Amino acid sequence: MVIIRAFEFIGTVVKHPLEEMGRILLLLYSTVKWFIKPPLEIRNITKQMVEIGVNSLPVVLITAVFTGMVLALQSYTGFKRFGAESLVGSVVALSMTRELGPVLTALIVTGRAGAAMAAELGTMRVTEQIDALETLATNPVKYLVVPRFISGVVMLPSLSVVADIIGIIGGYFVTVIIFEASSKQYMKMTWDYLEIQDIYNGLIKSCVFGAILSIISCYKGFYTKGGAEGVGKATTGAVVISSMAILIADYFLSAWLFK
Repeated sequence: MVIIRAFEFIGTVVKHPLEEMGRILLLLYSTVKWFIKPPLEIRNITKQMVEIGVNSLPVVLITAVFTGMVLALQSYTGFKRFGAESLVGSVVALSMTRELGPVLTALIVTGRAGAAMAAELGTMRVTEQIDALETLATNPVKYLVVPRFISGVVMLPSLSVVADIIGIIGGYFVTVIIFEASSKQYMKMTWDYLEIQDIYNGLIKSCVFGAILSIISCYKGFYTKGGAEGVGKATTGAVVISSMAILIADYFLSAWLFK
């Protein structure tokens, strides 16, 4: 009897996450299916690119520059104990391009644009606007989800490139201007140890993160229930689940790309 109750408890705990994952994968399949069917909603895609990319640029820039600065600060003070201050440039460049640039950018965009996606679609669901689209013979996935999915996949790598550059500049500022290290040495160590493969792999991770945050945020908004309270829960759930999924995916992508 105890064993049966234990299995019932495990089934109750596992059931909901598996159902959520299944619905997300079904929405992803539907999104890809409608993506390859012309025509594309170019106007909506452009609008979402501005919302996800351009409007997220200020917060991404601030995050990236201070990330590079604090990374250089900690690296310089730590390496100074071993007489390895010259390696600060390579550490900042590799850390930004491989990990911090893509991951922090994805988390920041999730908190800003992902929450907005979930709230917007959630509001449309509870006010029956999505039902109205279906009544007008407009597929809501193609009209609402596909543009956001494409924009997320395209704009995340673009923002990550900007974050990488600004982070390296922030590290340069701390190392060269504040600690008065050699400018030529910082740049030399940056270029000597940074390989083009590091940048490519970071961009691959950004594309995956863009797909994750877009599809999860759209899913939470698309299937919102419960009025205004449901919209709030959907927005919170979108940010939390997307952030967790990004961090989990980051480990597996890093193990695959940088082995």
